[in-house]
Amino acid sequence: MSRSLKLLPLALAVLALPALADPNLPKKGELGTTLKPEEVARWDIDVRPDGQGLPPGKGTAREGEQVWMEQCASCHGEFGEGVDRWPVLMGGKGSLATDAPVKTPGSYWPYASTVWDYIYRAMPFGNAQSLTHDQVYALTAYILNMDDVIPADFVLDAKTLPTVKMPNADGFVVDPRPEMKAADPCMKNCKAEVTITGHARKIGVTPEEQAPMQ
Repeated sequence: MSRSLKLLPLALAVLALPALADPNLPKKGELGTTLKPEEVARWDIDVRPDGQGLPPGKGTAREGEQVWMEQCASCHGEFGEGVDRWPVLMGGKGSLATDAPVKTPGSYWPYASTVWDYIYRAMPFGNAQSLTHDQVYALTAYILNMDDVIPADFVLDAKTLPTVKMPNADGFVVDPRPEMKAADPCMKNCKAEVTITGHARKIGVTPEEQAPMQ
């Protein structure tokens, strides 16, 4: 073995010594800083199904129409019908049991607070969290009004929004099968055959039966 190769481990150990001995390096548990309440508040913006987390503010569908036209219609359409491939936000009643369900807030979503939460967090696309609380209340009211959930003059605020009963609120149930566990992937003794029992949306790309070999 050459002299240079023999000296290499010693050289690496010497280079590591200053880092190990540096008293300025943080010790275990010393990384990071304690956040101030106002810093936490900027991130703690989620709204729960019961309305917890909703901020002060209010709005109606009539007020939300103008905001919708300025901020939302270019993608979702003037009446929530969707433009190009952007999501449809209106209609879909009675479609969930069909081969082509239309999942809108009015036909599918279980909680009105989720509409407020999503708009405030993520909309408008590319400019998220730019809307005021009043604008988000007004837009939420406009969407719910388009889906015939609330009347146009219904005032949404932190107290009234959690009282709104969504049409599909009872369509979500806890899985009653005791053998089903969360995060229980098949790693061994898997089923030899899998049968398709339902579709989120039937678009004709999943074969119903195994195609014969050519």
